[in-house]
Amino acid sequence: MKSIKKSYFHEGGTVPLLGATIPDHFSKVVDQFSDREAVVSIPQNKRLTYAELAESIDKLALGLLAMGFGKGDRIGIWATDNIEWLQLQMATARIGAILVNINPAYRPKELAYAMRRSEVQGLFVIPSFKSSDYIAMLTDLIPELQELPGDEIKSMELPALRQVVLYDPAAPEETERPHPGFTLWQEVLEGAGGVSRKRLDEVTASLDTDDPINIQYTSGTTGFPKAVVLTHHNILNNAYFAAKALHFTEKDRLSVPVPFYHCFGMVLANLLCLSVGACIVIPAEHFDPLKVMEAVEKERCSAVHGVPTMFIAQLEHPRFEEFDHSSLRTGIMAGAPCPPPLMKRVMEDMHCKEILIGYGQTEASPLTHLTLIDDSMERRTETVGKNLPHQEVKVVDHDTGKTVPVGEVGEICFRGYHVMQGYYGDPEASHKAIDEHGWLHSGDLGSMDKHGYVRITGRLKEMIIRGGENIYPKEIEEFLFSHPKVAQVAVFGIPDEFYGEEVVAWIQLHAGERAKEEELKAFCREEIAHFKVPKQIWFVDEFPMTVTGKLQKFRMREITIKKMRGKQQL
Repeated sequence: MKSIKKSYFHEGGTVPLLGATIPDHFSKVVDQFSDREAVVSIPQNKRLTYAELAESIDKLALGLLAMGFGKGDRIGIWATDNIEWLQLQMATARIGAILVNINPAYRPKELAYAMRRSEVQGLFVIPSFKSSDYIAMLTDLIPELQELPGDEIKSMELPALRQVVLYDPAAPEETERPHPGFTLWQEVLEGAGGVSRKRLDEVTASLDTDDPINIQYTSGTTGFPKAVVLTHHNILNNAYFAAKALHFTEKDRLSVPVPFYHCFGMVLANLLCLSVGACIVIPAEHFDPLKVMEAVEKERCSAVHGVPTMFIAQLEHPRFEEFDHSSLRTGIMAGAPCPPPLMKRVMEDMHCKEILIGYGQTEASPLTHLTLIDDSMERRTETVGKNLPHQEVKVVDHDTGKTVPVGEVGEICFRGYHVMQGYYGDPEASHKAIDEHGWLHSGDLGSMDKHGYVRITGRLKEMIIRGGENIYPKEIEEFLFSHPKVAQVAVFGIPDEFYGEEVVAWIQLHAGERAKEEELKAFCREEIAHFKVPKQIWFVDEFPMTVTGKLQKFRMREITIKKMRGKQQL
């Protein structure tokens, strides 16, 4: 059978790539739709038109310039979904600073790793959310915050850090200072008067579409998260062509339950809407199925995004039938396979007749594939669709690198405008991910049919995907190794009907030691994000190994699944 290396163009595929920076394109959208609503934050009881959003972005951008930040500087944000997150996203793009997205579920060690890896110079943070006391965690990590003024931070732990900005989403311009080292949101805005609008426009005019504008964390292959560097050109075009595939216009209103720190939220929700004049609706700071349904009804949303678990949570909610979903038309479901029964319920019960299945990875900005509005149920549930315009995809033999015949399984590779610049500060890992011909090797296994539709069949890498969250076994293993009772550990994923995959740890204790499952789970909860904590911890005396002494995780997975099905205990 003939080999295939196919670049499929969706409807509108003849539309050229955007050649603008994010602020340049946004300014045109603002001119066209100035009076239309750009963002509605229900938990904050705020709504801004495009003109109002643009003005607030410029004021924040002026404040950042006054603080001494500029092109190429790394500014992190450690916060839940709110309008200020969006404003900072666009303000950093306005001055050419690089926004570093930090997962709000991170604990201090994870935060320190992320900030050191990308050499964060400024950090924006909220006071707290649920059980996460961000102020306490920061002051524990950076004791200097309790003593030195905000413009004199000298952290031994984080030498690149210059300032930490605190804002309370409930009242950002009335935030109180907990310690001398925190700069306040209102102080950043007050500093805006010290820089002219002409200077801001000159800075924006000096930017290039290929300038890095964002760092997001992902695995790449295995091990600790890597800092993915993305450009204006990468993410603006990815957002824009995703909007075109959804047939989005200024009349659409998107309910965004996915987190902004993730590419799904930042690119395929925020930037997607802002690229065409649509409205971003923020239902809650963090996913809550009830609040998503309330937002859809109240704001008459035409679209809703999510990973399959989010759609399940809404459909299975005891109050689902109380809400009017008739305004919904479309959205993107991604992050895990979508079972046919779920797709039917989303289309029929939620009225999302045009829901699309998406696939991609952060290193690809992130979207590489989407199904089409008129695709059959089989294609919507068994494939991830075709590649977006101006992108190439091929399936290769992992050992030889040669393109495989149509229908055969191999590693999926991408090439085009959407491929990342590389991993920040890690040229070796960058070269492993992107070959000499510019192909990004995904680490995912799949096949492509003669029409260009791709099926995902597995992964070369060990990464676990739980409810849309990427989890890296090595990171959890190294943390568990730090427990004094643990001699050896293996972490892997097993199938789960709700989350797609769940985390399991096999642990061998040191001779003479005893431990309970809850003891080690509690140890994990103190230091790592909740979604990384193993759902099950099995204590074993030995591990399946190869003749050369390598752990066989596939055998552990098989044994675990078999014993669970038989309701046996290890």
